[in-house]
Amino acid sequence: MAGGCGHQLVTKLYTDRACHFAHVPDPEHTSTCARKAAGVSSADHLYIKQGLLTWLAEQDVDATATIPRDEDGSIGGEVLFAPAGRASLRVLLSEPADSPAGEDSAHLVLGPEIQGELARLGHPIAASTVWQILHTAGIDPAPRRTGPTWREFLSAQATSLLACDFLHIDTISLQRLYALIFLEHHTRRLHIGGVTAHPTAAWTTQQARNLGTDLGIRMDSLRFLIRDHDSKYTDAFDAVFQAEDIEIIKTPVRAPKANAHCERVIGTLRREALDHILILDEAHARQVLATYQRHYNAHRPHRARHQLPPQAHQQPPPDLKPTSRRVLRTRILGSVINEYRYAA
Repeated sequence: MAGGCGHQLVTKLYTDRACHFAHVPDPEHTSTCARKAAGVSSADHLYIKQGLLTWLAEQDVDATATIPRDEDGSIGGEVLFAPAGRASLRVLLSEPADSPAGEDSAHLVLGPEIQGELARLGHPIAASTVWQILHTAGIDPAPRRTGPTWREFLSAQATSLLACDFLHIDTISLQRLYALIFLEHHTRRLHIGGVTAHPTAAWTTQQARNLGTDLGIRMDSLRFLIRDHDSKYTDAFDAVFQAEDIEIIKTPVRAPKANAHCERVIGTLRREALDHILILDEAHARQVLATYQRHYNAHRPHRARHQLPPQAHQQPPPDLKPTSRRVLRTRILGSVINEYRYAA
């Protein structure tokens, strides 16, 4: 039987109780094949070629394979695969490889699947060999090298995330008030549950029920609630969300960045409103927060949403003659915030 390099192969060569095919020994050293003449790896290039072509065919990928010559004219140091409509593959069998890879070629693809396919053909390759080849090729041994980035992954999960946290407010009489904040990650829609000087577990649970009523059918798209370990989040609080098949995710202790979106909206609320207003009492705090919530959801643009407010779905069409229309300013919270619109 003639091999792909044009030289005769031994039918069977047994070494260490393993069955291999090998070249017929060439005592005159006239062979141009670079593989060891009578060793168990002498026919690697032939069986890796056949094994990969078989595997690619099982994946419904048409491919061709070639065994190029090195600079000295010998062959067997590498095998090149050209899958139809995909990047080329280059399997290195000797180090260093002499022939350079093309611009669209991967230096090597030898993962667990191909390693297993070769083992089925009677040619086992050690995991350390795979690691060495991947390391030499500069390929990170990650379990999956293609797919969404971390940013894309988080964005995809945002539609199912809800976060909550407490905001504290100090009045001019040095009384501390508390408000429970909920934030939908996907739309950045803000929900302020309520304001109280004495937040109890029962009060917190009632705010969760009120949120469920406000969200209505949108509650169905949520799958996770992010919260911290505050003792006011009791089993009754969690049960309100678990009844809607929402899983509770607790952030690590003293790790505010684990709930970064909620922490950010609380900081925004302070910088844009609370730091500029003297809060008189609980009723005044409730009115200020409700006003800011309407502004935040209906008018304030968000960079994460391409400058759209949480309740908007698209930007208004551009005005071709802006000078012909009158701009109106709406003062929010005594001119602490201004909103601008065209007059009707």
